[in-house]
Amino acid sequence: MVGVGDTPEPSKVLPIVDRRVRRLTRGDKFRLTAVGGLAALSLDALSSVAYGPEAIVLVLVTAGASAISLTLPIAAAITALLLVLVLSYRQVIAVHPDGGGAYAVAKRQLGRGAALLAAASLVVDYVLTVAVSLSAGAASLASAFPALAGDLLPLTLVGLAVLTAVNLIGVAESAKVLMGPAALFVGLVVAVIVVGLTRPRPVAVIGGEHTPFDPVVAIGIILVLKAFAAGCSALTGVEAIANAVPAFREPRARRAQHTEVALGLLLGALLLGLSWLIRAHGVLPRADVTILAQLSAAAFGTGWLFYLTNLAVTAVLVLAANTSFGGLPVLLSLLAKDRRVPSLFALRSERPVFRYGVTALAVVAALVLIAVDAETHRLLPVYAVGVFIGFTLCQTGLVRHWWRDRGPRWVARAALNGFGAALTAVAALVLLIEKFTEGAWLLVIIVPALILMFAHVEDYYGRIASELRLGHTPPRPEATPVGRELVVVPVVAMSEVTYRALTAALRMHGDIVAVAAAIDPASIKRLSARWKDWDPGIPLVVLPCPHRSLIATLVGYVRKQTAEGYAVTVLLAHVEPRRWWHRPLHNPRGPVLTAALRARTEAVVATLAIRVD
Repeated sequence: MVGVGDTPEPSKVLPIVDRRVRRLTRGDKFRLTAVGGLAALSLDALSSVAYGPEAIVLVLVTAGASAISLTLPIAAAITALLLVLVLSYRQVIAVHPDGGGAYAVAKRQLGRGAALLAAASLVVDYVLTVAVSLSAGAASLASAFPALAGDLLPLTLVGLAVLTAVNLIGVAESAKVLMGPAALFVGLVVAVIVVGLTRPRPVAVIGGEHTPFDPVVAIGIILVLKAFAAGCSALTGVEAIANAVPAFREPRARRAQHTEVALGLLLGALLLGLSWLIRAHGVLPRADVTILAQLSAAAFGTGWLFYLTNLAVTAVLVLAANTSFGGLPVLLSLLAKDRRVPSLFALRSERPVFRYGVTALAVVAALVLIAVDAETHRLLPVYAVGVFIGFTLCQTGLVRHWWRDRGPRWVARAALNGFGAALTAVAALVLLIEKFTEGAWLLVIIVPALILMFAHVEDYYGRIASELRLGHTPPRPEATPVGRELVVVPVVAMSEVTYRALTAALRMHGDIVAVAAAIDPASIKRLSARWKDWDPGIPLVVLPCPHRSLIATLVGYVRKQTAEGYAVTVLLAHVEPRRWWHRPLHNPRGPVLTAALRARTEAVVATLAIRVD
């Protein structure tokens, strides 16, 4: 026995502490480490090097072959913007460790309207990330295997189904699946850069010599801005880590910050390396092969490493969709807590997984893929604009945060975020104007529609909360006078169901009455006779049923008893088979009757499941 002031033996205390720690951290094993977060939440950003540098070249080449010499300076500017974004989102993680990214910042710093705009842009971005990644992956695979060219949509839907199943198991498990392909992809792209820069300029790749000219005079600032905006597609996915901080293990904020910095360094190095290689080799876009494929051929030739690199690119483009499965369910859970989407999106399973959010993302992405027949170019015009809207709102919100907080070095931080907000706003505006007629006009419809939907749901919940007086102390409840409670048990036939229903009713408080609708006179006559012989001690009331409607008859009876002052409870017994495919074989009137009683009466409706094999 341990007295006051005594010290317990360590051998007795340590097992207790160890058990408590295990209980507290049992759910943490399903969360992300920094390395797992880099694999699960960064593939969208990392895989963008497969099309980001190429997007720059596609714009510059319209001014001539020599204009691609500006690929590296433009990539350097994009990398500088990437650095600003990484530093900004590192601060977002510290200020908003509950996740949500741009939405959380806009909600706290910029008000309701900006928060709804941020949420709408993030939802668009996440859905299109899935659709673009899967369609681009399918197109890349079909480029290697032409026989699959006519099956792009089935390929994307199969990939979507696999990703959905993996994420319903748990984010941590999906991270383990993604670590191998992510490491292989990064390693091969680094090898392409290193080997390519050490080899002489391959004539087969560049497609001939170009004539030198002054690019600043020849192409002008507008084309440079277009190339910059197009290349900023390489920045999509940078925000995903800040949006999914709750998915990390403790200490969550610190792990997420480390992951964000690692992503920025890795993505910046790959983007600069590939752009340098494009400039050094003078690579031009070709209709039959991507820029990255040309660079891998220049580095490795057309042997097995060439095919391995392109298959790795295809795999990572498909798996990049996993970023949205990690980010959007968390965002929807935050919106649900704010009553801007249905509350079920805040529900989380034991793993923990926001399964409703995962399922909703999969369904909407499938509809998008079906609508565009898995054609990537039809999705790209509306893809990056939504991301830049989120970037701009997030950094603008942080500027206001530093202005209000005025902590250490707040001027430098506010200047950094303000500069980044200006850059992303310019990129978004240029891209929107340039791609407006190619599909970006859809954002003018989709984003306002989402904002109106969020606002409508929020207003509805507000009206319901006011009507139900949520948060207010209700008046003291009054007990029902003795003898004014009535338990109604509908009866169809003499059976084990009837016996169990009456047995359960006898355990309830109040008078009990069994009722039967006189739909079939012969059946009612037999039931009345058998009831009299059985004599269970509970009266059987036969209800007239002139219209042969059980629902209308029972609803009318219950409403009459309620009008006479009874507190009515209706006990409905139904057969519950153990196998789901047997359920259609049983009477389906139970759910319909339950819904009618709840909608048209003030009765309490209780159900009793009679389980059968």
